[in-house]
Amino acid sequence: MCYSVHMRKPQTAIVLTPEERMTLEERARIRTGPYREVQRARLILLAAEGMTNTAIAQEVGLSRAMVVQWRQRFAQSRFEGLEDMPRPGAVPKYDRETERRILKQLDVPPPTGYVTWTGRLVSQALGDVSPHQVWRVLRRYGIHLKRRRSWCISTDPQFAQKAADIVALYLDPPENALVLSVDEKPAIQALERAQGWLRLPNGKALRGFGHEYKRHGTITLFAALEVASGLVHTGHYRRRRRREFLNFHESHCCPVSWPRIACHLG
Repeated sequence: MCYSVHMRKPQTAIVLTPEERMTLEERARIRTGPYREVQRARLILLAAEGMTNTAIAQEVGLSRAMVVQWRQRFAQSRFEGLEDMPRPGAVPKYDRETERRILKQLDVPPPTGYVTWTGRLVSQALGDVSPHQVWRVLRRYGIHLKRRRSWCISTDPQFAQKAADIVALYLDPPENALVLSVDEKPAIQALERAQGWLRLPNGKALRGFGHEYKRHGTITLFAALEVASGLVHTGHYRRRRRREFLNFHESHCCPVSWPRIACHLG
């Protein structure tokens, strides 16, 4: 008479350091995270207490084979072993070559009848790239097709010294002094354009500004920003003279409790 005895492999021993036990206990108490992380943390804690794989499987609601797998992975790689293995996804439709083609297309003049490129026009020009992918690439490189930038270069030969004096005033103001920054933008008229786009003979629309407009007159607008609070004080006057500025300054910028100060406008 022959007998066969099936011997199971000994369970993988789990010995935790105080830091590992603390981390696992924190994971096991989480109520808002993924349940699989809580489940695996409880599994390892029970294994460290010496429970059998079968008992752990009943306690955490997994099969015995899964308990053995996570137990062995933790013993080999510690916390990295409790992470999910990368899964093969779909083959990427677009690659670096597609990105290069999109950026290169922006160097070509746009089609006839258009002033600038749009995501849809770039997609149509390439033929095999969706508009959504075009915008993804543009956002990645911070490219804005409709943004207009402007700048002003001073012709004052003493501009650098004047700018340094102003910056120094902000960085190191005089004691018990009030620093005011004053700027003006004259000759601004309240104009209402007849339209913000032009209709072309082929039926397409072209963004732009028409030469016809309606005048609503002119007005002087003063504004003062409180840097500490972000509050903006405003006032409008029909004329732009020293007395209007001083009136705005006294009524909006300097409470009665403040000492009178002298302002010099350059």
